[in-house]
Amino acid sequence: MLTDRPLAELRTFASDVTDPDDFDAFWAETLDEAVRLGAAPTVERVPTLLNRLAVSDVTFSGYDGDPVRAWLIAPAHAEEPLPVVVEYPGYGSGRGIPISHSWAASAGWAHLVVDARGQGAGRNSHVGATPDPHPSGPAFPGVMTRGIEDPRTYYYRRLYCDAARAVDAARELPGIDASRVAVLGGSQGGALSIAAAALRPDVVGAVAFVPFLSDIARASTITDQNPYAEIAHYLSTQRHRVADVERTVAYMDGVNFARRVRTRIHYSVALMDPICPPSTVFAGYNACASAQKSIDVWPYNGHEGGAAEDRQKAVEVLSEIFSR
Repeated sequence: MLTDRPLAELRTFASDVTDPDDFDAFWAETLDEAVRLGAAPTVERVPTLLNRLAVSDVTFSGYDGDPVRAWLIAPAHAEEPLPVVVEYPGYGSGRGIPISHSWAASAGWAHLVVDARGQGAGRNSHVGATPDPHPSGPAFPGVMTRGIEDPRTYYYRRLYCDAARAVDAARELPGIDASRVAVLGGSQGGALSIAAAALRPDVVGAVAFVPFLSDIARASTITDQNPYAEIAHYLSTQRHRVADVERTVAYMDGVNFARRVRTRIHYSVALMDPICPPSTVFAGYNACASAQKSIDVWPYNGHEGGAAEDRQKAVEVLSEIFSR
């Protein structure tokens, strides 16, 4: 069933998420420190039976200089530098295995498939290979409440920083056209794409399928589905932390990042999505500052969104961007 407001109302919905006064300074400091502590990415070619693909295991420096793993998958024997799609995983997932990621190389592009620190061990997730070495205080199972009492200790500060640093790493990789880097992801990966496009505004484009982490505080009150429900469960016992949590998530909110996106960006939203309620997606989309934004609306779908048709649209959008 429909999980939110009618479509006509969604198209004009305005979130009341506000910018923290030091939002830009907070992220500039976070990224500057990560760059200072970082090292050049390492690339190790991996033999596979995917004979028409070149597969490499990449390690780059993320938040606090921590090593983050990724796959670089590209057409074998490319003669010219390639545009690259940096892809981020959904909640609970990691980078998986290379055979799961052949679509971008099939289009003739390089594909940097980024791990999510501390994720990728769930029953239905793609496997992960990157630990999160930073401790947190009391937290509900999952990553949504790790360190949520303060923006400096929050898990998503680290993950968003990793997403931006993946863009930096992509530009340094052999065989890559550093002037043609785009970002893409679904759900959590969509949130990371929006954040990366804001934090690294010279990316040439972004694609965000049914993005998570938009209008976060409100989302935790209008759905009882995880991952947003993790915040509600946490606050049901950490009752004195409501104001702290609302302050923290404002620094991570996709609405605030969308306000800073200027590049070509494509969203999708599903009107029967109980996990990322449609109004939370439109909260970010309607606030997005890009003059080159578009959105696909799937009226009868849940969190799968447009599934293969979302991916097909991504190929169309990225082809347009990379051919400029």
